[in-house]
Amino acid sequence: MSNPGEADLTPITSPRQLAEWFAAGAKPRERWGVGTEHEKFGFRRSDLAPPPYEPDGIRALLEGLAARGWTPILDEGKPIGLKRGGASISLEPGGQFELSGAVLPDLHATRLELREHIREVHEAAGPLGLGFAGLGFHPLAARADMPWMPKGRYAIMRRHMPTVGGLGLDMMLRTCTVQANLDFGGEADMVEKLRVSLALQPVTTALFANSPFTEGRPNGFRSMRAQVWTDVDASRTGIPDVVFEGSFGFERFVEWVLDVPMYFVTRNGKWLDAAGLSFRAFMDGRLGNALEGERATMGDFADHVTTAFTDVRLKRFLEMRGADAGGPNMLMAAPALWVGLLYDDAAQKAAAALIRGWTAKEMQALRAAVPREALGATIHGRGVRDVARDALAIARDGLKARGLGEEVYLAPLEEIVESGKTRADRLLALYEGPWRGDARQALLAAEV
Repeated sequence: MSNPGEADLTPITSPRQLAEWFAAGAKPRERWGVGTEHEKFGFRRSDLAPPPYEPDGIRALLEGLAARGWTPILDEGKPIGLKRGGASISLEPGGQFELSGAVLPDLHATRLELREHIREVHEAAGPLGLGFAGLGFHPLAARADMPWMPKGRYAIMRRHMPTVGGLGLDMMLRTCTVQANLDFGGEADMVEKLRVSLALQPVTTALFANSPFTEGRPNGFRSMRAQVWTDVDASRTGIPDVVFEGSFGFERFVEWVLDVPMYFVTRNGKWLDAAGLSFRAFMDGRLGNALEGERATMGDFADHVTTAFTDVRLKRFLEMRGADAGGPNMLMAAPALWVGLLYDDAAQKAAAALIRGWTAKEMQALRAAVPREALGATIHGRGVRDVARDALAIARDGLKARGLGEEVYLAPLEEIVESGKTRADRLLALYEGPWRGDARQALLAAEV
């Protein structure tokens, strides 16, 4: 989840103003870039337990990285993130360490950024006795074992999550993902990209499935992370029907996101609890209590958009959110897949044709099936493995058309499709075989 941003104090006067805020994110093709975000679980090498914020934990790691040229981001005086150039580091609620990479021109630059980040984290974490692992769900720790990071928005979400779903706290504390952030060229391009990527997000979930253990034992899922997301908060998650309406565009999305209940408002550096309240009422100065008379600003709206947790999130760019975290090759495969599918016209049209005829209900049913079945699930009469094979072929052609040699980053996904075995399948085979039922090995094997 994001660090607190710089507030835009411009008053909101109409929903049209909010649609124009989204539209302002459109860029000409020559300025399209790629941003990659990934999270990882910290563990103490001495006992494999999640490290606390302090002492000798996440705070010390942030301070160690700050000494390497990163600028701290503070929440009530405590470091809860870092920034440098166009990149930032933030903390998920349970201390999961997230790099939000800079917007870069190509995947080779992304690879260099990833290498540099891993090197710096190793240098800062080593003296603290900490390691980091890339998995979709924590394989060992119970919910009660996870620490809570001192970020104001997390305290509000911690109180609210159990009222709207059964697994929201697990999402906050025990999941990790890799995201790819891509640009769009205008409203029509945004609509097609959003529809294609939402439809194919469950296929991505299957390809990246990497979380088959819970509290030291197999959990019956290939992606426990994805299963968790099926029971978080239906008002702000999943694959919204609205995206597939014929009239969908920026204005229609604004109307949808205005109906997503609020979590918080920030004023004077303080996080104020607005959980469950209406942003529409906030726009009219009708929130009541401590916020009576306060009117929403564009900065408030930008914060509110970050609390819509759809499988693809529309901001001033598109966030692909369907994949479990993994090792460096899988962290590179995620942006490679989406750049290949969506940054070449012919590839994007082929991807749109691949999902033609799929209904929102079919996509939602696939989203529910994939956490357990992964490549064995079906949609519209086809197996996900076959759909994934076609999607990868389209992505490979799209990357080749860019002429940069970026198609090499698809190799781990192509191997998964050809073998029919996800990362989760391989972990389960090791658990049943050489590891002799010791799921601790999964954490060590996933170290990045």
